[in-house]
Amino acid sequence: MKAKTLRKVVTIDEDKCNGCGACTLACAEGALQLVDGKARLISEQYCDGLGACLPECPQGAITIEERVADEFSEKAVNEHISQSKSKESLLCGCPSAAVAQFENRKMAEVTGEAQPSTLSHWPVQLTLVPPKAPFFQGADLLLTADCVPFAYAGFHRDFLRGAVCWCLSQIG
Repeated sequence: MKAKTLRKVVTIDEDKCNGCGACTLACAEGALQLVDGKARLISEQYCDGLGACLPECPQGAITIEERVADEFSEKAVNEHISQSKSKESLLCGCPSAAVAQFENRKMAEVTGEAQPSTLSHWPVQLTLVPPKAPFFQGADLLLTADCVPFAYAGFHRDFLRGAVCWCLSQIG
């Protein structure tokens, strides 16, 4: 049986959480994961109670609460992280899969002049993004094969302006 003690543990307000996943990237112990489009504390024993995730949450959905909880276990954290890393190779756990929104950036020169990118978010693989990501709100959705932006030079100019784009190659 796990020992319980009065200590600080993160709490997530499900109503405020938009599923962006920023907190999961900030949690070095892997105590937070996206489950059904919301951040969840998957085990009290993984949470050190320090709150590195708090400033990363754009919705203010995470707080620290003092309560009776399972004791923090560094051994359990190390085992959890080790198991997670072995799964990452199957689930594309690379940093490039992290959800991000950004302003328009300049693309590499293709025809002698810089082309502004209209890509508003990352990743573009539909299976890697939580359904409640902020860039879905009120957006038109463009589904495309992953080779199209490379094969069609005017893709950004002609199709992405005001749309949320997803690549179909990873579906299924």
